[in-house]
Amino acid sequence: MKKLRILLTNDDSIYAPGLAVLWDALQDIAEVDVVAPDRERSATGHGITVDQPLRAERISMFDGRAWAVNGTPADCVKLAISCLLKERPDLVIAGINRGPNLGIDVLYSGTVSGALEGLISGIAALAVSVTDYHSPDYRYAASFTRKLAPLVLENGFCRDSLLNINVPSLPPEQIRGVKVTRLGNRKYVNCFETRTDPRGRAYYWLGGDVIDVIDDSSGMDTDVATIRENMVSITPIHIDLTNYRVLNILKDLLGELSGEEK
Repeated sequence: MKKLRILLTNDDSIYAPGLAVLWDALQDIAEVDVVAPDRERSATGHGITVDQPLRAERISMFDGRAWAVNGTPADCVKLAISCLLKERPDLVIAGINRGPNLGIDVLYSGTVSGALEGLISGIAALAVSVTDYHSPDYRYAASFTRKLAPLVLENGFCRDSLLNINVPSLPPEQIRGVKVTRLGNRKYVNCFETRTDPRGRAYYWLGGDVIDVIDDSSGMDTDVATIRENMVSITPIHIDLTNYRVLNILKDLLGELSGEEK
């Protein structure tokens, strides 16, 4: 039986521990190639490089099946599929990210955008994150992804959506299960620290504190609430951002403005 072909990327750089743990976990079920940024590219969203050349350096890590790219995660996936890989992958996995990608995080996340670029190319995709920045434990996230990957492909339901997976950074015995969720609501209180450079010019360093908003009436099926319950969250995300409710309202409104009959 032919092994799966998996492309790994991330936004924490090709040298990130989470990427190495995931690569190790997938070796017995897949042929794995790694194309990832040569430096940290967190919070780059779905940016792509159009104003300078991209360079991909083949490196000895990951049994020599790895390229470090001077671009974003989306660049890495586009370049891998178009130029670097001899065969098209069956699955793109971005991660394992250090820190959660919950709620509005998905709009900023380079990890989610790497998976999204796979989806845009017609390839099933997963984005995987653990919820701790400081002392992340990637082991359960890696073993869970290893089990999930073949199921995603066997059932074929991931052709129009990627799966955004967030895993508590806990020992396996403390993880209370898995829940399929919707995106929750996280708000960031932006905090710019103003500093002065040696020439007396002001510059600004963005920080920010996160606030998880839990609506007691409907919030328990969100990714934010699920992580608080020490459960794995899986959220299907698709590309269509159209607000269909407003679309129909606008159609009626424009009909009135133009004098057309409804």
